[in-house]
Amino acid sequence: MADGMTYQSCYINLQARLSREQRVLLAARIRSFRQVKAVSVGEQRIQLWYRGILPYRAIQQLAIAAVEDAHEAARKPADLLKEYQREALFSLASFAAMEILKRTSPQLFLSMKALRSLLVLGIARNFIRNGIAGMVKDRQPNADTLTATAVIASVLAGKPESSLTLLALSNGAEMLTSYAAERARTHISGLLSLDQHYVWLVEGDVERKIPVEQVKVGDVISVHTGEKIVVDGRVLDGNAAVNQSSITGESNPAMKKVKSPVYAGSVVEAGSLTIAVEKVGKDTSLAHIVHLVEEAQTRKAPVQNFADQMANLLVPVSFIGAAVVYGATRDWQRVLNLLFIDFSCGLKLSTATAISAAIGAAAKRGILVKGGNYIESLAETDTVVLDKTGTLTVGIPQISFVKTAHDVKEKEVILLAASAEQHSVHPLAVAIQKYVKEKGWQTPHHKSTKTIVARGMEAVVPAFADSKGGFVRVGSRKFLMENGIEDTEQLALGLTSKNLLYVACDDRLLGVIGIEDPIRPAMKKTLNQMRRYGIDEIVMLTGDSKPVAAEVAAKMGIDSYYAEILPEDKSDYVNKLKQRGTVMMVGDGINDAPALAFADVGVSLGGRQTDIAAESSAVTIHSEDPRRLMEALQLGRRTMSLVQQNFMATILVNSAAMLLGALGRINPVWAAAIHNTATLAVVLNSCRILRPAKREFLPRHRRA
Repeated sequence: MADGMTYQSCYINLQARLSREQRVLLAARIRSFRQVKAVSVGEQRIQLWYRGILPYRAIQQLAIAAVEDAHEAARKPADLLKEYQREALFSLASFAAMEILKRTSPQLFLSMKALRSLLVLGIARNFIRNGIAGMVKDRQPNADTLTATAVIASVLAGKPESSLTLLALSNGAEMLTSYAAERARTHISGLLSLDQHYVWLVEGDVERKIPVEQVKVGDVISVHTGEKIVVDGRVLDGNAAVNQSSITGESNPAMKKVKSPVYAGSVVEAGSLTIAVEKVGKDTSLAHIVHLVEEAQTRKAPVQNFADQMANLLVPVSFIGAAVVYGATRDWQRVLNLLFIDFSCGLKLSTATAISAAIGAAAKRGILVKGGNYIESLAETDTVVLDKTGTLTVGIPQISFVKTAHDVKEKEVILLAASAEQHSVHPLAVAIQKYVKEKGWQTPHHKSTKTIVARGMEAVVPAFADSKGGFVRVGSRKFLMENGIEDTEQLALGLTSKNLLYVACDDRLLGVIGIEDPIRPAMKKTLNQMRRYGIDEIVMLTGDSKPVAAEVAAKMGIDSYYAEILPEDKSDYVNKLKQRGTVMMVGDGINDAPALAFADVGVSLGGRQTDIAAESSAVTIHSEDPRRLMEALQLGRRTMSLVQQNFMATILVNSAAMLLGALGRINPVWAAAIHNTATLAVVLNSCRILRPAKREFLPRHRRA
């Protein structure tokens, strides 16, 4: 036993190799025990560091469950489909053989009662095993318990062959349902399918073809038209149009040039690129996306838990109904009708498929949802909170205008400012430097430079090109006025921009540079669509000044805003808004991390900080297009609408079938057919999410 002050360590061996994703999930579950201070999960061994009394048996049970999941995951979907297909065909063949024997040799048929019973029980072995396991392990009956009971009841009633149709239909429905559900779950796997086995490695002036597996960080590769990029990296040479829809979800190609980032999974549609390799294999953004989506599919939405609970509660209803019918009619046919029908399959499978399909469909559009619970929260969102810088705006200040004095050229004003601000990291200075670089101009050298806190910069700039140079001041109007420089030509007259840089040389004001952080394109349209879609309140949070916040809020038609607040204080505002509704917080995923965490749905928009944003928010949109926000909301509501449709259909159809069965209007074969057809129908209905949605932003009650 530990003394409470020192750590102890122990090992637990695993009976099977776990994948990387399975090890991460197991480690997270083990860390939930407060006694565990650290854990390392290897492929076949767990090492624990703990204080106090370790709940060894509970942790061992988690390890055993992880191994069982690994075994189950190892069974390929194709193998499961073949198994269901084989069982269905064998059931039908057995049924046909018995019917032929019954018609051609009735005496022999009757004498083989024991053999017929054993055959039926053998075909139903999986249902019987799972049904008993549900009673023993979970201490409650499940859908397989119902099927097993129906089979055993038919054997006891002396009609074992009546169950063969049920088993054939059940296995056939399981086969089709498994196919549909697996298609939804693996929809995202298309992202990981690079289909590129070789790359061109650049060595000096020579390109050499090598297997993808041999590429390592630091290598230089070449990618040509029609080829897929298999690494994350940065362009060293070349220009190309690259389709990176697997990362951003945008179908329009992005133009890539020197220093542009490129991502694994994108395709060069025109041109060629020479790329410096920065990430390979499981470290790429693409692999990270796929891992996040696969992990998200393990996190249940509240509606899934509700479906599971309802399904478990409704299984006993079938047993009670069968008992009542038997007590009232003593008719085994009617009893089998009720035992052949259950609500469990339809409710559980359709809901899980819908959530899984929604996560996969979102990922195809460049929207990463980290769990089914967030799909449900997106559907319920009625309040949207937006950060300003980098979310409502582009986040990169740009020169919007330059107003110059008489006989002064725009280029001279900008170059003098750039020289004075050359070593500054202030956003306004960075905007000037960026502008000069984009124009291809050369920033003049300065002899000296000095920062005047809260005012601006002073510099001595020698003559260059068409400028005589001199003593340059760059900063606020107040800064220049304090130094006796007047705006004699009234350059500031009528200017409304809140970010103005005044540029003076010696004692004359040469010009005024307006710098703004532009509104993100299509953001205004997106906010309007949100309102029409039923969002009640749109709020802006920013650390910027109140005048700037007021101007942006007025332009965007935002309901309310809070300015001059620190990033850590944003979470307080989010919590207050959560008391009035379901809040979606949209930020950059870095400074807004606390607010994103406290919101019902935290969304990071934009791909500049992909890895950090993906870790700090519930939903990550790798595209810079704000219309993806509307798509996320629409997908959430569409998913929950389909789930509600499935609930209604499953309960109504199965209830009607049970009523008809209890009244003797249908036989067990029809009861099984109705039940399995209904289950398959609702699962296929869930798969509709995989189809692209029509662009439709009006709420249902407002459509014509």
